[in-house]
Amino acid sequence: MTKETKTIGYLPDENPSFGKLLLFALQQILVMFPATVLVALITGFHVSTTIFASGLATVCFILITKKQIPLYYGSSFSYITAITSITLSESWVEELVAPNHLIQQAQFGIVLSGLVSIGVGLLVRRFSMEKIEKVLPPQVTGPIAIIIGLSLAGTALTDAINLSQIPGITEENQALAQNLGWVIALVTLLATIMFSVYVKRKTWGQIPILLGLLVGYVLSLIIGWFTDIKFVHFALLKDDFNLWQLPHFTLPKVSWQAALAIMPIAIATIPESTAHLFQLDIYVKKLAVEKQTKKEYKLSDKLGINLIGDGIGDMVSGMIGGPAGTNYGENISTMAITKNYSVMVLLAAGVITMIISLFTPLSAVVYSLPKAVISGISIYLFGIIASQGVTIMFEKKVNLFEPRNLAIISVIFIVGLGGSYGFANGLIPIFGINAPSIATAAILGILINLLFLFGDFLFKPGKTAE
Repeated sequence: MTKETKTIGYLPDENPSFGKLLLFALQQILVMFPATVLVALITGFHVSTTIFASGLATVCFILITKKQIPLYYGSSFSYITAITSITLSESWVEELVAPNHLIQQAQFGIVLSGLVSIGVGLLVRRFSMEKIEKVLPPQVTGPIAIIIGLSLAGTALTDAINLSQIPGITEENQALAQNLGWVIALVTLLATIMFSVYVKRKTWGQIPILLGLLVGYVLSLIIGWFTDIKFVHFALLKDDFNLWQLPHFTLPKVSWQAALAIMPIAIATIPESTAHLFQLDIYVKKLAVEKQTKKEYKLSDKLGINLIGDGIGDMVSGMIGGPAGTNYGENISTMAITKNYSVMVLLAAGVITMIISLFTPLSAVVYSLPKAVISGISIYLFGIIASQGVTIMFEKKVNLFEPRNLAIISVIFIVGLGGSYGFANGLIPIFGINAPSIATAAILGILINLLFLFGDFLFKPGKTAE
């Protein structure tokens, strides 16, 4: 008599035990941390404030959506150009962070961008899902998810040999440090893959990302011990550090220039957020089938409240001094790998993130993660983001022999990827502005799809083109 194998995983309304909850939440924090911190460093926002805002916005998102959608809110790369047009308008590079008055102006635009997302979310709730999918069909949302993942491929690889945060690098040991960086990245990648594929036993099968990070971290410590190349170091723990330290909070300051620069970007992030929700919908439904549950999970029907939650997140973040954001593909990839979609895990991650931003030793441990370790994890996670876009099109049976579908997909691919790798910082110089490549690709895809819808109406049966 064969013993039935129990499906491992958590649906959105299922909760792990307290100890597992903390472990799973830590894994979610680690995968979102690098990108969220990077946005703060590029834009000149305070890192501790950005981290706190990320956690607080996540908690608010989950509560606003009535604990139905397991998503994590993090700082968005789509807003970087618009925000830096405000924060970099004066010279402050030597101070590491932008002056308060520039951050406050950007905050005003971020808060108003939240209103845009809320407004669109309210409109979406008035229409049926069938009508929403006419504007945002899988041939738009799928390719957007793909280019989001693939556009990050360069970052995933270059992090392996990024020596900027390692003290004591000289011309003599630079080549060795880079080679060792590749070793750490590849070992971390392979360890994470092996854990995710072969470790299926209960809790261990739920934390392959965390286990892979630990393998890479320990290897980095060992290499540092034998070579004196400190891949792991604790820069935050100085002699005069404080055990607890509040983030640097600021309030928005009215700036219509910032509003005009930042608000329109909210429109461009809507397809990204939609793609993420559709990805979740597919994977949650699959797990529900595997677990033979009778409850139906229709996350795609919650697009309206999802966008409203995104807007609330932007407003909360903007009010205290954090950048604009969106729900994170890295966290969705982690959920897809582990089959852990518990909303309570994301809620716990938000709360713990706020604590980390206040508690200096915890922040120091997270900051000490070597870039090479992050590289190994990122190669896997970013690839899965792209793979999930393929899944959307496969699940929705997108016909890749249909000329209109090919037209939409090809434009999104080339503009999104060409812009990401063909221009500095992924910004396309066009008509006097620097347009973010992914946002531009998304908008073009939507416009071309709307053009086809208009053509269908214009040349519907009974009408002929002259």
